[in-house]
Amino acid sequence: MGITARGVGLLVAAVVLLGVGFRYAYPELAVLGVAAAVAVGYALVSAAWRPRLTVERVADPDRVARGEPAAMTLTVRNAGRLRAANLVAEDRCGGALVPVPLLRLRPGHDTEVRYDVPTRRRGVVPVGPLRVTRRDPLGLVALARSYGDSVPVWVHPRIHPLAAVPTGSGRSLDGRTDSVPHGSITFDSLREYVVGDELRRVHWRTSARVGELMVRENVDTSLPRIVVVLDNRVSAHPHRLAGVAESFESACEAAASVLAAAVREDLPVSLLLVAPAHDEPAGVTGPLDRLAAVELTDGGKLTDGREDSLRTAMTRLRQERLGDTLVFLTGPGARADLGPVGALRGAYPSLVIGVFGAAEPTPPGAAGLLVVDAADAAEFAAEWDGIRRW
Repeated sequence: MGITARGVGLLVAAVVLLGVGFRYAYPELAVLGVAAAVAVGYALVSAAWRPRLTVERVADPDRVARGEPAAMTLTVRNAGRLRAANLVAEDRCGGALVPVPLLRLRPGHDTEVRYDVPTRRRGVVPVGPLRVTRRDPLGLVALARSYGDSVPVWVHPRIHPLAAVPTGSGRSLDGRTDSVPHGSITFDSLREYVVGDELRRVHWRTSARVGELMVRENVDTSLPRIVVVLDNRVSAHPHRLAGVAESFESACEAAASVLAAAVREDLPVSLLLVAPAHDEPAGVTGPLDRLAAVELTDGGKLTDGREDSLRTAMTRLRQERLGDTLVFLTGPGARADLGPVGALRGAYPSLVIGVFGAAEPTPPGAAGLLVVDAADAAEFAAEWDGIRRW
């Protein structure tokens, strides 16, 4: 609860009038002082009334690509039974405030407001809670309360269509590694027949032995597995334009494009951040949500000046071998850190490095290291489709 400047002035006047009136026996001044004190008391009681409001929000849709339209529908209902609500309300949408008219909202009735959610930038836009300000008729006291929960709108990076997808690698018995564009089917196990299984997969010899139909389970042992590594260190994206690292935004869009292309081809794909997020927001349901929420962070320095998070990420990639195709996306500030990335060539047969926002071409370094320099994600998509050999 806050007393306005008018309320402070009237309260001071009440104290002065009462003091002077009683001290010097001026009943008129004392009466004025009592009237001022009563007005302030009435204002406190009037503003302290808490209206019973219920707030519902519906995001349409709650997940969009950057630049696509999104809207929020806000429904406010007066759940009280005695009096209408005349309030000043504002809904918080990201960093802006949206006015919500609540004039003569009768008991049992509701009002609906629909407004656009800004999607110009990638990120998670929190919408809400509704802030309702209650004022007395004289404008002496103002009391603000919050109603409803905050609802996030996920603004994903833009996706640029990619026609090309990496190929997998299958090892032959003689030790050679062959390119396998669509994987290979290998027997894995037997299980009981269920309605809908193809009869050509029935293993008749085993079925005759056990007395019931058994079918073969096959797995794709050499299906291409793609690992997308996004460099989210501050040092990798040093340049800012209006507070935004455009090279990092382009890297996020490139990561989303590779993920979408892999999902389209039913290929296993995973997303890894160089510097893991410490406070990932609730409600993340997939890699696109992670890309919407990811922010630049300090990777941490060791005594020798190397990035601690980069070394940790490279060690994990080397030890776990999460796939056979590694896509490393970074900015101009990490061009000197590509040596440890190139050292993963032995663990990952296909290795692609995307550098965004560099003023000049990046040297390939180790033999066979494929580096794609691009100003933005659209240029990266064009270069990606031009890769002839993974």
